[in-house]
Amino acid sequence: MERKHNPSLTPAAKTLRKTMTPEERHLWHDFLKKYPYRFLRQKVIGRFIVDFYCASAKLVIELDGSQHFEKNGLEKDKERTACLQGYGLKIIRFSNHEIKANFSGVCKTIDLAVKTALLSDADFTAAPNRR
Repeated sequence: MERKHNPSLTPAAKTLRKTMTPEERHLWHDFLKKYPYRFLRQKVIGRFIVDFYCASAKLVIELDGSQHFEKNGLEKDKERTACLQGYGLKIIRFSNHEIKANFSGVCKTIDLAVKTALLSDADFTAAPNRR
């Protein structure tokens, strides 16, 4: 397995942070940026750049546009998910439509995933991991 951080992707990640999709921007500014546990956006992990990452919960959040639902996109996502799971990460995916149509439900799902991951972690401490 390759290293978890791949510095060759850092410039691309920086560009993606500046050019987030409207759905990514909405989730970031209206929920994740202020969330009690730190999330990073456009984080390099292995050979991928994930949309959002919470290290304390070992959680990756991916937002999927229409290309992810085509045959090629589904195959790439399956490979990507398997690789990221190899690092011990949990991956949850939302379609762009879910962000638009059910934002509060998406936020509740993320909150539950983080809290579940933290509670199941033997090294859990009550203090949130802030900047």
